[in-house]
Amino acid sequence: MKISSKGLSWLKDKEDKILDKQGNHILYNDQTGKPVNTHEPLPKGATIGYGHLIKNGEDFKNGISEAKVTELLRADIATAERAVRDNITVPLSQNQFDALTSLAYNIGSKNFANSTVVKYVNNPNFHSSVYPNLESAWKAWNRSQGEISNGLINRRQNEWNMYSRGIY
Repeated sequence: MKISSKGLSWLKDKEDKILDKQGNHILYNDQTGKPVNTHEPLPKGATIGYGHLIKNGEDFKNGISEAKVTELLRADIATAERAVRDNITVPLSQNQFDALTSLAYNIGSKNFANSTVVKYVNNPNFHSSVYPNLESAWKAWNRSQGEISNGLINRRQNEWNMYSRGIY
């Protein structure tokens, strides 16, 4: 499976982005959501577009177009899609796949693979002493830099609605 166009649009809507006056995407700090001063060393969370963390050798200091940002997102999403396909062993509906892909994209493939969410999805009879059910395990991914984030609380609820009810 791959993320649906509906899932991709939903994800674009949930990810931060900063545009310049010409409509190009510019660098921002993922932790603060503020634009990055491109005349200084980039901060650890330097990001562009829809959550693309800047890698060594990438130079987007002059900004990039929506088409290029979407291309980066599709490449980044491919990693999350692969994490879902590699770790989920039960059949999924499209909305479930889209929601799990969003979660994997946001928390990282390694975290996703080792998560209680994966254990619950693969085995509804799974029991965790920490999380009594899949929904609570899912919604536990609500922290950024150790602090509870209202933005992540909302995102997890929206992902849960997509997964459990097909509401995008």
